[in-house]
Amino acid sequence: MKRNLEENIKTNLVISDLWINRIKQDCIDQKIFCAIRNNQLDFYHKGSRLFNFSSNGFKTHIKYASVIESNGNNYLTQDELKQYKLAADFISNYERIKENCSNYSGVEAKGVSEIYHRHSFMDRDKEIVVLDIEISIEAIDADKSQDRIDILLYNADERKLKFVEAKHYSNSEIWSKEDAKVINQIKRYESQIQLKKNEIVAEYNNYIEIANSMFSCKLPLITDIEEKVTLLVFGFDRDQQKGRLKELITNNEKFKDFRVYTKGNVSDIKLSQLWKA
Repeated sequence: MKRNLEENIKTNLVISDLWINRIKQDCIDQKIFCAIRNNQLDFYHKGSRLFNFSSNGFKTHIKYASVIESNGNNYLTQDELKQYKLAADFISNYERIKENCSNYSGVEAKGVSEIYHRHSFMDRDKEIVVLDIEISIEAIDADKSQDRIDILLYNADERKLKFVEAKHYSNSEIWSKEDAKVINQIKRYESQIQLKKNEIVAEYNNYIEIANSMFSCKLPLITDIEEKVTLLVFGFDRDQQKGRLKELITNNEKFKDFRVYTKGNVSDIKLSQLWKA
């Protein structure tokens, strides 16, 4: 799980037209979340990866970029359609590409986006921020190549990281009268964190140094990681909270040794409460 950027990638990003004219302001306004990878930057919008940027420049998925240039009309006849052509550049069709991107996200990914679009590490006024999302760590289990954790929070005051796994109420992995699948998933993640604690701290200190230099963030370096992973369950109503959620999760002895935070409306989550779960 490397978190490095070659100098030429940093330089080429900040002088690129798409960054200057579209993405930079959206990152500042938290409409786009920027995640630093190994010699690549991933830009997320409403649950999907809108663009990535590497030594090859910007790329997006063909299903997002497949839009036709518009003259302002929302409806076309068949004859009018024959006269149109596919969009030829990212900048002029940026909003349409973003719209397509958002239409492909699943319910959990959209829920997670409600958190990172409000609490990005680029917001200098927040004590707790989302530092990264969709974090891939080399798996311990022989039958898995990668483990992927949904959210990485950073508490700048405590200089500490915390991982969060997010599940929508409809996800079958959280439901069982015996051992729900998510329990073994969380145990696996916690084992990963314990084994690779020093590596994780080192790589995310690289991440912070890049964020501070490229985006004028003011994040202090990390000193520690919370080894317990928080399970976030969201997307339920009041009746579901008092019924199945209470019976099989919040009052379930199987979850008693786990950090669990439940919130029906994910857009109402306060990171200070999620941190203390």
